[in-house]
Amino acid sequence: MERDSTDLLAPVGGGGALIGYARVSTKGQNLDRQIAALRAAGCQRIFSDKKSGKNAEREELQKALDYLRPNDTLVVPSLDRLGRSIQDLINIVGGLRREGIGFRSLHEALDTTTPGGRLVFHVFAALAEFIRELIVQGTHEGIAAARARGQRLGRPPALAEEQIIHARSMLANPGASISSIAKLLGVSRTTLYKYVPELRAGGRAELVSESEVSR
Repeated sequence: MERDSTDLLAPVGGGGALIGYARVSTKGQNLDRQIAALRAAGCQRIFSDKKSGKNAEREELQKALDYLRPNDTLVVPSLDRLGRSIQDLINIVGGLRREGIGFRSLHEALDTTTPGGRLVFHVFAALAEFIRELIVQGTHEGIAAARARGQRLGRPPALAEEQIIHARSMLANPGASISSIAKLLGVSRTTLYKYVPELRAGGRAELVSESEVSR
């Protein structure tokens, strides 16, 4: 159950089990030091992943989160072992708080079962939100300024107008294949069809006819 906003700095968790989580990014790294630190901190059970936090699902972390119960505390060797980013970290710790579960990071000496630890995470959350709003505001202002200058937004076209005209003229030559023209322009057949859509409807014969008429 979500706690009242007037009780934001109240300690959460504590009194239950200490559950550890460790992670290394590559198979060549060793978990022994992290696991030893978690055991020394009194963790009754430890979950560990050997995967990149950015590019892979953290199955053992999910198992740890599912295993935790109200009043338990999740313990990690350091903050970077838990979150992919500060926002990810805040989301995970916020989810723990809503379940009445505490969080400890040994290296940073952060502990949300204490008012001081809660205050630190509120500062983190406020900074993350402030930075996000600055990025959004800066992006909107940049787009508005670019439009005011008449600047085209988005990805540039794969083929410029001159290249499309050149492609049409080459396609009017029966001896030139669509594949060879696409390769010459540095694009795929799919891209060529996109910019010269009449080719899909057998329009090449029309291009040849138009070329013969213009002679």
